[in-house]
Amino acid sequence: MSRAVVAAFVGLHEKGLIYQGSYMVNWSPSLQTAVSDLEVEYSEEPGTLFYIKYRVAGGSRSDYLTIATTRPETLFGDTAIAVHPEDERYSKYVGRLAIVPLTFGRHVPIISDRYVDKEFGTGVLKISPGHDHNDYHLARKLGLPILNVINKDGTLNEVAGLYSGLDRFEARKKIWADLEETGLAVKKESYTLRVPRSQRGGEVIEPLVSKQWFVAMELLAEKALHAVEKGQLTILPERFEKTYKHWLTNIKDWCISRQLWWGHRIPVWYIVGKDCEEEYIVASSDEEALAKAREQYGKSVEIYQDPDVLDTWFSSALWPFSTLGWPDVSTEDFRRFYPTTVLETGHDILFFWVARMIMMGIEFTGSVPFSYVYLHGLIRDSQGQKMSKTLGNVIDPIDTIKEYGTDALRFTLSLGTAGQDLNLSTERLTSSKAFTNKLWNAGKFVLQNLPGKSDVSAWEYLLAYEFDTEESLLKLPIPESWVVSKLHELIDIVTTSYDKFFFGDAGREIYDFFWGDFADWYIEASKTRLYHSASHSVAFTAQSVLLYVFENILKLLHPFMPFVTEELWQALPYRKQALIVSHWPESSLPRDAKSIKRFENLQSLTRAIRNARAEYSVEPAKRISASVVASADVLDYISSEKPVLALLSRLDLHNINFTESPPDDAKQSVHLVAGEGLEAYLPLADMVDISAEVQRLSKRLLKMQSEYDALVARLNSPKFVEKAPEEVVRGVREKVSDAEEKITLTMNRLAFLQSTVPV
Repeated sequence: MSRAVVAAFVGLHEKGLIYQGSYMVNWSPSLQTAVSDLEVEYSEEPGTLFYIKYRVAGGSRSDYLTIATTRPETLFGDTAIAVHPEDERYSKYVGRLAIVPLTFGRHVPIISDRYVDKEFGTGVLKISPGHDHNDYHLARKLGLPILNVINKDGTLNEVAGLYSGLDRFEARKKIWADLEETGLAVKKESYTLRVPRSQRGGEVIEPLVSKQWFVAMELLAEKALHAVEKGQLTILPERFEKTYKHWLTNIKDWCISRQLWWGHRIPVWYIVGKDCEEEYIVASSDEEALAKAREQYGKSVEIYQDPDVLDTWFSSALWPFSTLGWPDVSTEDFRRFYPTTVLETGHDILFFWVARMIMMGIEFTGSVPFSYVYLHGLIRDSQGQKMSKTLGNVIDPIDTIKEYGTDALRFTLSLGTAGQDLNLSTERLTSSKAFTNKLWNAGKFVLQNLPGKSDVSAWEYLLAYEFDTEESLLKLPIPESWVVSKLHELIDIVTTSYDKFFFGDAGREIYDFFWGDFADWYIEASKTRLYHSASHSVAFTAQSVLLYVFENILKLLHPFMPFVTEELWQALPYRKQALIVSHWPESSLPRDAKSIKRFENLQSLTRAIRNARAEYSVEPAKRISASVVASADVLDYISSEKPVLALLSRLDLHNINFTESPPDDAKQSVHLVAGEGLEAYLPLADMVDISAEVQRLSKRLLKMQSEYDALVARLNSPKFVEKAPEEVVRGVREKVSDAEEKITLTMNRLAFLQSTVPV
């Protein structure tokens, strides 16, 4: 890596894209180093706006301009006073001189510029170009001198005169006290500041003019922009493309030098006794630098290396190719793996890292380093707050894995929407752990219901089953044809989602199919074939479908949950290769729409019966009778799955009637409409003790009516309505409305039960 970093620095310097100069940077007094603009975080904090008198030279004592500033300590670095050219309040002062307070009469010009905001403070701006980014650029535009007042340790320097050596914040208090004493302080008022703080240490950043190394970014950014515009690079989600273009369009030159003791040393050597900014040598090593120096300055020359190191993002920008042997482009790794296809990373470092990798990749290899950039969201705590040690809300992934499992954590994170932050909660992790357990238990069920490995002929029969033709699906019973058809639909949906990088969608589709279709419906339906069927062929068909569907679920789910799926896959007999290298399921496989529709009707009927059982509190183990009413063709396929209906709905297998007209005891039955043309009648006597239920509901109705009357009485009381808080009155009205609905439902049910009692 060091070799690549040096080669990159030398290469950029030879192209004229690296230069040294004294410019405004963000300075960290605590770390004693320059920091990137992107490593400065701004926070809104309570502060103070100080109003100070600047006397006009040659005028009377009452002739002054009042300036509002949040940083009085920088007034020693003022090089001009500015007003808006259209501000009539101050037009008479433009062209004159102002006296900087506490400086023993130092004069600065009063100028006009449209940069000044007439509405901020008094509409008069002090320009301190050595300690404000905006003032610095304005001073360079207008040709104003630049004065540095603050040392690199955050103390004031000799330019501040009597205040030299004071910390910047201590100096602020002292200066204001002295301004008050000399009559130059007007007032101070509370003001919300936008404070720049170091991302690393949290201290307040100081804008300072400092000699640093820079990369000229305009040409590099232009090439990176063209890569997106030409379709050579795709950023996902697409909305981040706008952010990428905005950054590169408004890019500033990159300060790459840092005053730290760790990092890649800048490959620049200076000549002892010469001006550093003019006399330096860029080389790949000490030996090369010394040889160059001797050639130019003689054998007695002495050199020393620049003490600064490179910004860590400089070496990171080279990562796609420096890790593959570059600058040696003949290495096998470089030829095989560069460029790659996809980069996946957090959206917060789109510019820090991604854009810089793209720029450096194009510059040094001529190719975009990857075709796609997939940006995921950030992981936050359950309340949506950024994790920090200060808040104590950091979620340790190692502890999380110990409690919930690696696959559960991976699956939880993968279900997030691309580019959107994810609030990681114990509820999400618990749900994913339950899903992992469900998958494991489903695997155990499948394995326990497959032939033993030693039963070679049975396995030959199972493995010979094929489901890739329409003819093969039409031969299957309804539940089997349904689940295989739904699986084929899932394969297409998940494959498309993977291709489009919709990973969250893919995970949710697999989850819904596995739990909602395969585990809750087909595994339960298959038990009638495995445990209650006298036909070996029917059992073999169910086994083959269980194996086929389950192994494809494992394939689809493997990128999300590699460990549990691999373990289950390798537990299946006759697996010749690991799951990770197995073939992805084929897409565009057939599906039987008729079987899907028929099984959905069977599901609707089952749900209706289950709901009725729950409504009447029928004991789970109790089997009840039923009459299924439908047209002849519907009855034909529903009745063919009578054992499945009985098992899933907990019906008495020997007391299920299939008929085209309502039964004789319809009036004494609960009538269910499962779908258009499909109904069921459940004899009420099978489900409840009618007399006991009538008695229970009657008592319940009396209690409900009493509670309702009390609520209505409160609302009818003028004192309550007038004096009680509005939200309390609204709450009582809502309770009245709920009570009315419950009373109506209970009365209807009671009337129905009473009508079924024989006279």
